[in-house]
Formats: sequence, structure tokens, C-alpha cells
Amino acid sequence: MKRLWDKGEPLDQRVLRYTAGEDHILDARLVPYDVRASVAHAAMLCAQGLLSQDDLEAIEDGLGALAESHAAGEWEITLEDEDCHTALESRLTAAIGEAGKRVHLGRSRNDQVLAALRLYMLDAADELETAAGKVAQALRELGEEQADVDLPGYTHMQHGMPSTVRLWAEGFAAELEDDADGIAAAHRRISKNPLGSAAGYGTPGLDLDREATADMLGFACVHEPVTAVQLSRGKAEAGLTFELVLLMQDLGKLASDLLLFYTQEFAYISLPDDMTTGSSIMPQKRNPDVLELVRGATATVNAALTEILGITTKLGSGYQRDLQRIKPALFRAIDTALASAEIMAVLIDGVEFEEDNIELDESIYAAERANRLVTEEGISFREAYQRVAAELNDQD
Repeated sequence: MKRLWDKGEPLDQRVLRYTAGEDHILDARLVPYDVRASVAHAAMLCAQGLLSQDDLEAIEDGLGALAESHAAGEWEITLEDEDCHTALESRLTAAIGEAGKRVHLGRSRNDQVLAALRLYMLDAADELETAAGKVAQALRELGEEQADVDLPGYTHMQHGMPSTVRLWAEGFAAELEDDADGIAAAHRRISKNPLGSAAGYGTPGLDLDREATADMLGFACVHEPVTAVQLSRGKAEAGLTFELVLLMQDLGKLASDLLLFYTQEFAYISLPDDMTTGSSIMPQKRNPDVLELVRGATATVNAALTEILGITTKLGSGYQRDLQRIKPALFRAIDTALASAEIMAVLIDGVEFEEDNIELDESIYAAERANRLVTEEGISFREAYQRVAAELNDQD
């Protein structure tokens, strides 16, 4: 197996295992995006007179067939391949001959991987935005269906002011919609075409049309200048992951509330049996494992953001191999956040508030009583506050 950078010298297998790392596994999700970017690059080369029409058609057909066979499970990226780029180009060349060797003209693995990664991130961001929106919608439906059920509003884990299921659910829904908006805003840094920047300094001697590949791939703009592309590495990834941290924090808070409401001491809610698990020793148990795992997953995504930021801190300009280690953290954050949002939308659909078990302490109306004294008697809020406090003390 000859990798894209091979010059004929043998590579110590220990070096291959260490430098390839997880890429041959992780890159499976990038195959369709690398194919898209390669087809667009080849089409641009053809338009610029750098590739024949026959070679372009062979490349398009060959890459399309490889994408389909990969999706069907007929081949996979191996450690010997190192990454999806070698896996595709070597198989393409084996299938179509010399034309396969021409697809890499004007390209480096640096801009190649970044193009595939950004295309993947754009799709992932859309999917995550939708998932966050579905949790918000499930909450709004829950709030509508059980709008009149009273709930205590808590401050410092004590009854503070009266609330309702609708108020509680719509509060979380609004923040999850805000999370969805934040994820959508992450497109700004992602949707920049890196193709043509090559290893970070362009392609001397070649007249490439970077606008053309941007248009073909749906990028919002060309990433300029070429030296900015490698300097940007980690920023789009950290930006998206930061938005996922905020999403997970809201999902974690939601899970914490529901876990508290599900305890026998509160018994504010019931959950369907198919959303809970059992104990291997205690026959009576129904465990809200989903909620606990969502709450715990906030740490996973927080750690991914810290990892991405830590890798890029104080790196010099140009490409550094350290950047390869961003990919596992990014994928972990995306997968965790998406799975958490999707399962929470399903779980919320089965939540039932048990109105008969919810009791509000009479003191919860104290602030309302103070406000009413102000409007009815014209006294200051501070005087009204003191009077209501004194009344409550007398009752005790």
C-alpha cells in the first residue's frame, strides 16, 4: 500500500500505528465528503485545462462507485491505508488507471482533509440544530398538554414562587431554541472553502479557480488568504463544540430537574417503562438511566472542547501534525450531543406530571402578596415586604 506521501522508503509499522492513530476508523464518516470534494476539485481542474474531459468522467464514475460500495460495506479503510484519502485514491487508481493519479494535482492532504471535514461539519450542524429543535418542540407540547398543572418555582432548592408545567417547559424550550440558533451560527466559520490552499501556501505555477470549487460544494465563501487556512484550524471545530457544550448544559439541567421530580420523595412525574431500566438485584426498581447519562454527558462534551482548545494553543503558523488529534474530540462531541438530544426528545414525549402529588407551600405566594399591598395601599415595596415577612413569622 502506497500512501499519498510515500516516496518508496519502508515505514516502521510502529510509526504507522502511532501516526495513523484512529484515523482509519474515524474517517469512515468522511468518505462521502472526500468524494464530493474530490469530484469538485477534478471538475475545476478540467475547467482550467489541467485535466481532460475523459479523465474527469473516469474520476467521477470511479469515485461515485467507491462511495456506493463503501456505503454498502463492501470495503473499509484499513490501518495500511492510514486515512480515507489514501484509501480512495489508491482504490480509484486501481479501478481507472492513470487518471486516478491525476486527481491530486493542486491539492495537499491538508486542504483535502479540511474540505471533507468542513462539509461533514456543515451537515452535522444541520442535524444537531434539528435535534435541539425537536427537544424544544417536545417541551412546548408537554407544556401545552399539561399547561394548568401547578408547580413550585424553586430558588436555592426551596419553594420560591408559584409556577406551572407550561412555564417550566417553555423556559427550557426557549433556551433549547437558542441553542439551535447558536449551532446554526457556527456555520460562519465552517462554510469557508479551503481547497486550493494546499499545504497552506497555495499552488505556485497552477491557475486554480477556488471560487468554482466553493460554488460546487456549497461553501459560503473562499477562505482567504491561503495562509489563513491552517491558522484557522480548530476554530470552527471549537466554535461548533462550544455551542454543543451550551446545548448539553441545558439538556443536563433539564435532566437534573426531571431526576429530582422522579424521586419517590417528589413523585411529580411518571416515566414510561420503556424509557427506564431495572435493577439486577432489586425487583422493584425502575431506573431513569437515560436522564443520568444525559446529565453525565455534559462532562464529555466539556472535555472535548477543552481538548480542542488545548491542542491548538500556542501552535505556530502552518500545518502541525498535532491538529490531527482534534478529530476524535470533535466527533465525540458531535455524536454525544446528537444522541443526547434525540433520546431526550423521545423521553419528554412520555413524561406525565402527577398533579395530585404536587403541593405548593402557602408561603410561595408571599411575593405576590407584597406586590398586591403596593398596588392596593400605595406603600413602598420594602414596607410591603417587611409586613408580609412579619405576618409569616407570626403564623410560625
